[in-house]
Amino acid sequence: MRILGIDPGYATIGFGLVEAERAQMKMVTYGAITTPAGLPLSKRLYQIGTDMEDLISQLKPDVISIEELFFNTNITTGIAVAHGRGVLLYSAEKCGIPLYEYTPGQVKLAVTGYGKAEKRQVMDMTKRLLQLKTVPRPDDAADALALALCHARSFTSRLPKTGDVRETI
Repeated sequence: MRILGIDPGYATIGFGLVEAERAQMKMVTYGAITTPAGLPLSKRLYQIGTDMEDLISQLKPDVISIEELFFNTNITTGIAVAHGRGVLLYSAEKCGIPLYEYTPGQVKLAVTGYGKAEKRQVMDMTKRLLQLKTVPRPDDAADALALALCHARSFTSRLPKTGDVRETI
């Protein structure tokens, strides 16, 4: 399964493609979509959509794993990121790629085994799990690879999926 992890934004959108089969995971590529500062938000959003559709066409993922929006203290930035995330969701749907959303805590838990891990711990485990020589840069790309790993580790689990569990008496 080819999993495209996406770390949403509007200035920098991280992406990372991982191939996963059972417990075996391999990094294929990673990078970032960027938009120029000073460009009106509408033009940035258009560029994000166009670039995302091109990326999906080139990489041919089976699924996309994207981070759920997390608002910190800067609501203005959060709103712009939400706009960018909306365009990313639209692009995935337009291209017919199934989309899975994960919270930051779910990603941390899947990658490190601890839902409140620090960012550096997630980056280090991402590097180790994918057997990379260095932590991917920019940070947004490393986050995107962690999102892909999160989906790989949860989706390829041998545990029953939600809805597959049957109660027995």
